[in-house]
Amino acid sequence: MTEETLEKQSKKESFMQGVLTLMVSQVLIKVLGLIYTLYLTNREGYGDTGNAISSGAYQIYAMLLTVSAIGVPNAISKLVSERIALGDHKGANRIFKIGFATFAVIGLIGSLLLFFGAGYIANYWLQIPESEMTLVALSPAIFFVAISSVMRGYFNGRQSMKITARSQSLEQIFKTVLTIVVVEIIAVLSGTSTEFMAAGANIATTGATFLSFSYMFLYYRTIRKEVGNEIRNTINYKYERVSHIISKILQVSIPMALSSIMSSLNKNIDSFTVVRSLKTFLSDADAKIQYGILSGKVDTLTSLPLSINIAFATALVPAIAAAKAKKDLHTATKRTSFSLLTSMLIGLPCTIGMCIFAEQILNLLFPNANQGVLILQISAFTIIFTILDQTINGALQGFGKVMVPAVALGCGVITKLILNIILVPIPSIGVNGAAIGSVACHLVAFIITINILRKNIKLDLPFSKFILKPIIATLIMAICSYFIFIVLDGVIIEKLATVIAILSAIVIYAIAVVVLKIFTKEEIYMIPYGNKIYGVLEKIGIYK
Repeated sequence: MTEETLEKQSKKESFMQGVLTLMVSQVLIKVLGLIYTLYLTNREGYGDTGNAISSGAYQIYAMLLTVSAIGVPNAISKLVSERIALGDHKGANRIFKIGFATFAVIGLIGSLLLFFGAGYIANYWLQIPESEMTLVALSPAIFFVAISSVMRGYFNGRQSMKITARSQSLEQIFKTVLTIVVVEIIAVLSGTSTEFMAAGANIATTGATFLSFSYMFLYYRTIRKEVGNEIRNTINYKYERVSHIISKILQVSIPMALSSIMSSLNKNIDSFTVVRSLKTFLSDADAKIQYGILSGKVDTLTSLPLSINIAFATALVPAIAAAKAKKDLHTATKRTSFSLLTSMLIGLPCTIGMCIFAEQILNLLFPNANQGVLILQISAFTIIFTILDQTINGALQGFGKVMVPAVALGCGVITKLILNIILVPIPSIGVNGAAIGSVACHLVAFIITINILRKNIKLDLPFSKFILKPIIATLIMAICSYFIFIVLDGVIIEKLATVIAILSAIVIYAIAVVVLKIFTKEEIYMIPYGNKIYGVLEKIGIYK
């Protein structure tokens, strides 16, 4: 095997190992997030009303967080990976330190704005006065997430995805445990006050962000000697003024943040319009419950599959930026095509499966608050477009097209706002109009970004491979798994039948993907342990 071949294999393994590490972490994060959402939604005194109070406040927090921190990890990651690819470790470390100081200031400003503006936001923006304490409880988290984001970007740029994965996993573990403990304590002390419990749940969020930052800071201290050695061995160092580095970070992070701001605005459109519009024909309490169903249960469930795919979007940015710095377009194209195909294979079955089993999933997970079947079925169609858009955005950002995702999602957000304003006030549609608006939003964004990406690189994705075969595999899965559920539902309890049907769907889909030979030999080899997997498939006669 030549040195060039070994290098290519090493790059493949590094990329996919990073993806796998992040994927496992994101799945763990979403599972833990589902656990505390289940706990809160089913907890006496909390339910959909508590979700409305907490979610409305959380979306405001997320919007300020987006301005102060989101976009930063990918921006720092892109700039650091470009420097390291050229051997300039000193320049990479300097970008990290200047970025850390810059976003510490920005994060502090964001925290202060949320703390002092909590009352006005709760009463006039959200029209949910009970959310004021929740906003105050969340305010310090903006500072800690801002500086944590810079550290995650630095580690990602160094291809140390495991540190980001560990910090995010630890944050979610802390958040889950603290949420349950704090809410239980407050429930006892306040006599199950929904308002106080919602605030307590978000105190736990703030505590978890601090602990996550502490982990990364301590880890950075342990590698200072290694970083020092890299700096001493630097080649191609190019001095840049502090103002110039800050400008470069902002030039990359602001467009990336704009994409996340648009995503946050998408959710905030619901927090601003849904309760307000529903009050025209529902009581105040019922309007909050309907919004709680959408923002608490449905958004949580439809975001679960995104956790599996976000790893590709995160890993693509530094990988493509490094390949571009070395003028290695072949590697960038292969990784983008493979990531998009995998995203399609993740998103399509999740969309159809959640649509088919919507009622059963809600009965299984939220027995004390199982309303929202139609909302979930409609919202399920956001999954496929959001997943594909995630991956495309990562590729575009790696190629330097950082404004495209923001503009595309901005067009989607405008579409959603118009549909929300028109549809939600109609009594026969109501909150379902917000779900329709979300589907339209992500569809518009996907159409724009995929067309821009195709103009920049020639994707290796034939129609049969990317569209036809995944649809066939999904239909086989859907028909077989629903048939299994119907047969079992008359024999055993519905919850157990649902679990068996969903597990069967996963197995059936995996078999269908293999039998249809959607992946080529080279693509299977890109997967960790791909050579062993291919060996097994070759032995049983599927691949020859």
